Amino acid sequence: MRIALWFMGLFAVAVASALFAGSNHGTVTLFLPPHRVDVSLNLFLILLTVGFITLHYAMRALAALMDIPRQARRWRMLQKERAMHSALLDAFVHLTAGRFVRARKAAELALALEESVEHSHERLAYTTRLRIVAHMLAAEGTHALQDRSVRDTHFQQALKEAENRDAHDARDGVGLLGARWALDDRDAVLAMQFLEQLPVGASRRTAALRLRFRAARLIGQSQMALETARLLTKHRAFTEVAGTSIARELAIELIRAAHDPVQLQRAWDALSRSEQHIPEVALEAAQRLLQHEGNAVVARHWVLPVWDSMTQNLDAMTLEQRVRLARILERSFDTTDSTPDAQWLARVEQAQLGNPRDAVLQYLAGVVCMRLGLWGKAQQMLKQSLVFVRDQELRRDAWLALAALAEQRQDAQAATQAYREAAKR
Repeated sequence: MRIALWFMGLFAVAVASALFAGSNHGTVTLFLPPHRVDVSLNLFLILLTVGFITLHYAMRALAALMDIPRQARRWRMLQKERAMHSALLDAFVHLTAGRFVRARKAAELALALEESVEHSHERLAYTTRLRIVAHMLAAEGTHALQDRSVRDTHFQQALKEAENRDAHDARDGVGLLGARWALDDRDAVLAMQFLEQLPVGASRRTAALRLRFRAARLIGQSQMALETARLLTKHRAFTEVAGTSIARELAIELIRAAHDPVQLQRAWDALSRSEQHIPEVALEAAQRLLQHEGNAVVARHWVLPVWDSMTQNLDAMTLEQRVRLARILERSFDTTDSTPDAQWLARVEQAQLGNPRDAVLQYLAGVVCMRLGLWGKAQQMLKQSLVFVRDQELRRDAWLALAALAEQRQDAQAATQAYREAAKR
């Protein structure tokens, strides 16, 4: 269709030219003293058109001739630019393939090519970012080779280049890379310095949080590591199971770092509600609070969610955890300023009646009855616990409690027999 339209236009021009030229009797006179030249108007127009076209193409040819040096410089620049890109790609490929020496050499070749471009008074729009990437690749390869002096040289050059205004987007990457290298060198303090220099938005990215978590663990900052682990779990960098496990271990470390009731209370308040309900965490906190002669009522309050979970489903806790909970409650009831209140008495009695074959609950009920002076009921509960008990230490304590009850009623023979049974364990 386009060709047909061109032909129709060409025919129209030919017809119009024929009509105009065939009936045109005009002349053009050129006076060149002492000469006079008369030409027809048609010839004059033809000569004018041919002259214009000739002059146009002559000027274009002259411009092309004058542009040859610039085209040559542009071609050389393009070749160097392609060589730089190829060197950067080679550096990245060698780095991922584990050929660290080749990666460093390729990155240094890219830097040398960029320097030659600068010496030729040319400048690429992305020169600064190219330098930063090349220095980072060279430093990464050198870091793998444990050549720290050369690595630090390239890293300092990358930091210097990152100070430029047009390299703002690369500054965060340089800081994260420096923090990772510092952690590999076991220098957590330097890593934290790099991380603290990051902007607020960059410091909350998953990569930065992972590095902060490693640094906090390395320097023993359990609370910082715990807060970071929460954010990583929220960002789905950790699975729910892994996040809960990590939070449990860090919470226990935080509690174990406390050495008096005030510090324990501060550490407990720093935990989230879900972390406080983890059995291992609550048991550790309550046990250490009692060891440091803290408030027994507070200790029982801390383990109350664990107790409710155990009474609802005994299989939710292991035997070791149930025994540990029973010992914590027993110790809290044995303190001089604390006795089992009506609520705890009802809780223990209800749990014991609901699970009559559970030795731990039977033992705990016997201990509570002893504390309240219910000697006969205490003896009954303790003897029932001996039928099902599997924990040897709990069996020994049950016999010791029976011996104490026998001494209370002045039954020397029963007390001696109970002590003998306890000594066998």
